[in-house]
Amino acid sequence: MGLSVPVSSRTPPDFSRVAAMLASVTRSLQLVRLGQRALPGAAQPLRHISKDIRVPDPGVGVQYRYRVQLPEKYTIKRLPIQKLAGRDPETGRVVVGTLGGGSKQKYRWVDPERPPLSDGSPRRERVLQLVYDALRTCTVALVAHGEHVRYVIAHEGMKVGDIITTYGDIPRIPVRPAVGDAHPLGALPAGTEVFNIQKYLGEKDRICINGGTYCTVLRRVGDRVIVISPSKRQFSLRQECTCVVGRVSMRFPSIRPIGSAQRLRWLGYRPRSGLWQRKTGRFGRKLRRPPPVREFSVPPAPPPEVMTLSLHDVHVHNPSSQSQLVKTFRGRSN
Repeated sequence: MGLSVPVSSRTPPDFSRVAAMLASVTRSLQLVRLGQRALPGAAQPLRHISKDIRVPDPGVGVQYRYRVQLPEKYTIKRLPIQKLAGRDPETGRVVVGTLGGGSKQKYRWVDPERPPLSDGSPRRERVLQLVYDALRTCTVALVAHGEHVRYVIAHEGMKVGDIITTYGDIPRIPVRPAVGDAHPLGALPAGTEVFNIQKYLGEKDRICINGGTYCTVLRRVGDRVIVISPSKRQFSLRQECTCVVGRVSMRFPSIRPIGSAQRLRWLGYRPRSGLWQRKTGRFGRKLRRPPPVREFSVPPAPPPEVMTLSLHDVHVHNPSSQSQLVKTFRGRSN
């Protein structure tokens, strides 16, 4: 048998305390929206980290993995490199946190240019050796023309003993190209797969040089040629820009079994946090228009040179000028 309590003896709920708690929670939410946090005493603003120091963002053409000092004269010797481990080469600050040191590696100087002979006749080179390069995603080929030996990017299906030819003329009728030969873009028919494409006439900047990459000649508009990548990105280039027919060779499959964390360390990667996950498209995706055609006409201007002067430099070169500057500064301070 349970004990019954009369209704009149029950304690009525204290609505004042509930109202005070709701008011406190509302006040805390308002302070959070305003960028402040509520403390038992009075509300204090949040302390923010100083924004004066800006960490550079990873960009196109910036290398944060290693740095190499090229000699003045071209050589086929393996060159030593300096590991950056994800740090900016100028400031020394960590930019990419997932890059590490990795195993010891050497750099092979690859010549991206494929020019014809000085008189305009085709240049023919023989493939001497296919070399493994740990710093690239493609195979490197050692070719020779006469006494000149150099490294070039190998294409798919290249073998030792093959002859690769470089042409420099643009005929009226498009040519029937062979895989591995170099032609100007204006000499190739539509639908030709090309790589190692010259961006600006007379410059060494190239596109489609990584393993397995290529572009397809789409159409010709006046004195320019439009090429399209597998990602549907289109580029407009001069018809005189050179390229190589075919695809870049693949050093290893696109999907490699890692197997252990030590292998990632050996490849030059630090442990990840595990929070990032690739989007699978389960919850839909956004449909965006393809980007416009990117035109390569004039190479970008080099950054302005910054000069830093000090009194020490003036003292080393001209002591009389330093004394004059010191007298001037003393007069202004007085």
